[in-house]
Amino acid sequence: MVDLQAQLEPIKSDVLNRFETILEEASFINGGAVAQFQKELETYLGVKHVIPCANGTDALQIAMMGLGLKPGDEVITADFTFAATVEVIALLGLTPVLVDVYEDDFTINVEAVRAAITSKTKAIVPVHLFGQCANMDELMELSKEHDLLVIEDNAQAIGAKYHSRTGARPMAGTIGHVGATSFFPSKNLGAYGDGGALFTNDDDLAHTLRGIVNHGMYQRYHHDVVGVNSRLDSLQAAVLSAKLPHLDDYNHRRKNAARAYNKALSKTPFVSLPVTVTDCGGICESCTCHVFHQYTLKISGGHRDALAAHLAEKQIPHGVYYPIPLHKQKAYSDQRYREEDFSVTNQISDEVLSLPMHTELTDEQIDYITTTIHQFLSNRG
Repeated sequence: MVDLQAQLEPIKSDVLNRFETILEEASFINGGAVAQFQKELETYLGVKHVIPCANGTDALQIAMMGLGLKPGDEVITADFTFAATVEVIALLGLTPVLVDVYEDDFTINVEAVRAAITSKTKAIVPVHLFGQCANMDELMELSKEHDLLVIEDNAQAIGAKYHSRTGARPMAGTIGHVGATSFFPSKNLGAYGDGGALFTNDDDLAHTLRGIVNHGMYQRYHHDVVGVNSRLDSLQAAVLSAKLPHLDDYNHRRKNAARAYNKALSKTPFVSLPVTVTDCGGICESCTCHVFHQYTLKISGGHRDALAAHLAEKQIPHGVYYPIPLHKQKAYSDQRYREEDFSVTNQISDEVLSLPMHTELTDEQIDYITTTIHQFLSNRG
């Protein structure tokens, strides 16, 4: 699904030189490499504060801690996403409230959010799934109307820009009260281990978050807030600094691969291509609204699993993100949920299929993948 070895080659000497400096300085925790990456990412995102941390799941948890959410507070998020989004809500004793998503772009359904708001609702966590933003214009209006906090789960969309109806083009993760991201190796901006970060323009919140990630300390052995141990190590920061100047190019290459996939599969039976929410479809030369962390098809007619098995036989990597809705997971089931409220998530969980998507895809690989899919599904038409 990704080719990290090939991506490394052009930057290998830069990465190794940075590693050598860190090894010589022995500055492995909160060293200069972390501070450097923090400033570089702040500049890239156009955000006042980046707070590095140990991983994307921690980033979400720390965001909720920093915002002062209390046990029993309700937090609304999407049913169709990775479990980390809801996991941290439950870990903090908050009440997860799962809602359905849109059928076209898989992002959280704003009207479903509106219907789920109660007197106990304190926050919304939109997930920028597969590389493009949720409807932040309407979600931010909803947050103002009901005095709610917005925590952006930006683990899959770093480098994307949100096309606001006002004409503004803010970076994904910088629109709500706080954004959280992951630097897991397969992400668009990936480390060579775990890593994460939070983004905010709120000075006071940033101060709180910086304490939480480091055991609640601003001065050694003075614990001003309840914190956790969640620091980005210097070696991972060095990798991210080496990669960050290439992120726009990485995302551009992903978009080119998506364009090639779309062209080859446009007339394949049972296939619904990825949908983007802007007029240009997210794959014109200048558009950055979708950074294609995943290239995800919908396969109708009950053919998804058979196609997946066929791809496995042909040694073509693929993934199903996500096969089981969160409301059906044992850990997050709730008797309040009604199946009719999750009709879209239930359907797309049976249909989604993600193809290889990374910066090193070749035309020959894409041709082999798409020809295999087209031939298999055409024979079942």
